[in-house]
Amino acid sequence: MSEAITNKATVRLLKLLARGRTKTSVRDGVAILSFEGTSHPVPAEILADAEARGLVSRQDNIIWLPPEGRAFLRRAAAEREEAFLDQHRLVDEVVVAVDGAKTRLRINREESPLACLVRLKEKSGGPFLPEEAFVAGEKLLADFTRGQLQPRMTASWEPRLSGRAKGDRGGMADLSDSAMAARLSVNRALEAIGPELAGVALDVCCFMKGLETVERERQWPARSAKLMLRTALLALSRHYTPKGTGRRQRVEHWGDENYRPELILR
Repeated sequence: MSEAITNKATVRLLKLLARGRTKTSVRDGVAILSFEGTSHPVPAEILADAEARGLVSRQDNIIWLPPEGRAFLRRAAAEREEAFLDQHRLVDEVVVAVDGAKTRLRINREESPLACLVRLKEKSGGPFLPEEAFVAGEKLLADFTRGQLQPRMTASWEPRLSGRAKGDRGGMADLSDSAMAARLSVNRALEAIGPELAGVALDVCCFMKGLETVERERQWPARSAKLMLRTALLALSRHYTPKGTGRRQRVEHWGDENYRPELILR
């Protein structure tokens, strides 16, 4: 009997025993469980295997479900639910390289707070939110979660996350190496975005706030949050994946030494 079939039969047995204690008898390799005058046949080898694994307790011909059996049922239910969700959600896996270190991300495009923006189109037909900006937002959320920032994070922490209130527990010294690295990554990301845009990136990507909520809380004009967020995520994507390694572009301004404007003569 395969493991999958055995586990399925074991779950069925334990569900029966979840009703309460019962008498059992074995006939021709089949265990008969009786509940309120109704008999339920179960393969004897399944019952014996469950007893050997500590999932079923016995005293003489009385069997019942112990705590270990109930825990097994809970795990089985969780696994079935996860398998169902995997079949009905759109999950992608992408690799993001930051400072030479590659990070693998699993992205659920249906549940992402950026999902509504991903579906928007420009007048030209192109995506409103480019793929690299979407991935950058998911990377920020992954680091934010791995850094264990969600419970304590407040708007007053923008754009730096390294500080903590006096007397607050769970400082940097209490973090694992991976959590500390994630916090530092979030710090660098927010600094790269800048204080004007860091807040909206945190609100939407990490706190899962809707765009209308962000506009209301920040007293922004209607439909402005999506533009600010796109700008923030494009800046973030440039931080995570810098374009090219050749000669840096120079940006010269009025008043800079050696600046000469281009004059077009007609």
